[in-house]
Amino acid sequence: MKAIVCIVVVMLFAGESFSQNGTQQKNKELSDNLPPPHATKSSMNFSNVIGWEEGQTPQAPPGFTVTRFADGFENPRWLYIAPNGDILVAESNSNYSFLMRIGGWIIGASKSKNMRKSADRITLLRDTNGDGKPDTRQIFLTKLNQPFGMLVLDNWFYVANTDAVWRYPYKPGQLSITDKGQKIADLPAGKINQHWTRNIIASNDGKKLYIAVGSGTNIADKGIKNEYLRADILEMNPDGSGLRVYASGLRNPVGMDWTNNTLWTVVNERDGLGDDLVPDYLTSVKEDGFYGWPWIYHGRTDERVTEPKPGVLDKYIKPDVDVGAHTASLGLAFYDKKTFPEKYHSGAFIAQHGSWNRSVLSGYKVVFVPFDDNGKPAGKDEDFLTGFVANLDKEKVHGRPVCVRVTPDGSLLVTDDTSNVIWKVSVAK
Repeated sequence: MKAIVCIVVVMLFAGESFSQNGTQQKNKELSDNLPPPHATKSSMNFSNVIGWEEGQTPQAPPGFTVTRFADGFENPRWLYIAPNGDILVAESNSNYSFLMRIGGWIIGASKSKNMRKSADRITLLRDTNGDGKPDTRQIFLTKLNQPFGMLVLDNWFYVANTDAVWRYPYKPGQLSITDKGQKIADLPAGKINQHWTRNIIASNDGKKLYIAVGSGTNIADKGIKNEYLRADILEMNPDGSGLRVYASGLRNPVGMDWTNNTLWTVVNERDGLGDDLVPDYLTSVKEDGFYGWPWIYHGRTDERVTEPKPGVLDKYIKPDVDVGAHTASLGLAFYDKKTFPEKYHSGAFIAQHGSWNRSVLSGYKVVFVPFDDNGKPAGKDEDFLTGFVANLDKEKVHGRPVCVRVTPDGSLLVTDDTSNVIWKVSVAK
């Protein structure tokens, strides 16, 4: 661990400054289409979640149907589909029953009756008769600490809690885990833990694991040294050894997925600069890549950051796709089936949990980004699953989408954590 600390410190605080080697001009071009900082007042505008009435559903484009796949959860945040088809649901939340101010920023989510202590469990759903609906429901694993990302690899079931990665012996088809398991890696958490989710994914060959860890604060408000192993995607071996920073400068990376052997993530950018700053983004993730936080956003220097500018700024990588300011884009899934119409093949679905730092609500929907055959974005994001906003003027929303998953039959599952529902989007018959 001491060796890792030394490497990170050297990487951050050695080298040339951001303004040298022509980088300043390059990044001016990248930021020209953004408004100036504080062009509008920074707002705190939390949505009011009212839930769904009987028979109400979100709306998908013509040719699709939306059904209530399962409900009755306690904040269903994340989904994982096991190799045998079991659907695992991580039920967890921020553990705050009120809005809490941390590092000068109010965190929480919505004025919702669903804000309660984290359930800290994983529930299993199974479709035994092949009708596309779960008929078996079982508590799969408990005694967790804000679980989020899940993974089956070889004979292990992995869980990324907010403070550590654990693994448990696993056999395909088992309905629950009672084994104590083993902690294989500590993750940064503690009191300053504004972005508490920890996602986990394996490389295509199963030889490496990747963990997405968000920053503890908005712009390193408590000092960059307190952001150690944060705002990063970490890499480690399946046994927890070899932990290192794979990519850095990602303020709050959450959803991760692979396409064309390239890792992609969606990232929540910073707050406090106005309605249209700073756009969240979808980006490919390069090994040892640096994506700007906290010093740079979309090629522009954040003048609020007082930390010394490190040499790594010279290696700044522009994000690939802007998906809107304050949309809280969390879930990511590439469509790798053929059931949906051809325009959706190989493209990316992104669940946008929705804004709190914008005068007019943004996000609160699932969007789609088309990709070409070479695994590159081929257009801007477009609305796919909408209807979550009930009354824009009164900031009323039915729910808030978090995770998207493509099922073996080619349908799309979407978690709605504040309304405790999982939605299923299928091709209309």
